[in-house]
Amino acid sequence: MKVKITAIRKADYTDLQALYENPIEHTCDVREGQSWISENGEKPEGMCDSAWESMRWFVQELAAGRGNFYDGWMKNPSSAMISCNDGFRPVSFYICVI
Repeated sequence: MKVKITAIRKADYTDLQALYENPIEHTCDVREGQSWISENGEKPEGMCDSAWESMRWFVQELAAGRGNFYDGWMKNPSSAMISCNDGFRPVSFYICVI
């Protein structure tokens, strides 16, 4: 099955960055509204490695025809809302079977 991954929201915690993060030149390139298609549970081209590791299991489960995570967590049982693991600039992704 194909699974669509859409960046829904991107946060930017500048206060936490100032307190804890070393300055870095390149940060997240993901834009709200950007989307990718995963075929057969594979990582889509251009998907951030770190974000993919956060959502991989959910995408693979949906691609295999499973879902209904946590006994009814999502209104659409063939979907999930997953955030990447960047504590300074987290991105929330809506993942759904298409």
